[in-house]
Amino acid sequence: MLKRFSISLDEKLSDQFDNYIRPRGYSNRSEAVRDLIRKVLINEQWEQDSEVVGVVTLVYNHHQPQLQEKITELQHEYHQQITSTTHVHMAHHHCLEVTIVKGRASQVKELAERLIALRGVKDGNLTMSSTGDHLH
Repeated sequence: MLKRFSISLDEKLSDQFDNYIRPRGYSNRSEAVRDLIRKVLINEQWEQDSEVVGVVTLVYNHHQPQLQEKITELQHEYHQQITSTTHVHMAHHHCLEVTIVKGRASQVKELAERLIALRGVKDGNLTMSSTGDHLH
């Protein structure tokens, strides 16, 4: 069942919102607002240390001494949170490692932060989500 409500926005803010949603392919403002609300509710789950799924993305120099061993050690230390890992050779010196994780938000964040902080990691990112079971 849909429930309708109205919101009032300053014209400039409304224009900025339209400029934000247009290139993202939203067919109307309602869909965009629903997605933003879902994001806020999912973020709330992270803060409550709920069960989450996520992706840890690392770009690193594989010639950095012992970096691959340190990554592997951390992955073994957090083996219960790791679902799978994919390793891609990007260029002569650079690799991309994508690790799919699942578990309590605090544990997933801790693993990601420790991986991203390793010397030789050029870029790292954690993207988390929940199952969304509580969302409609």
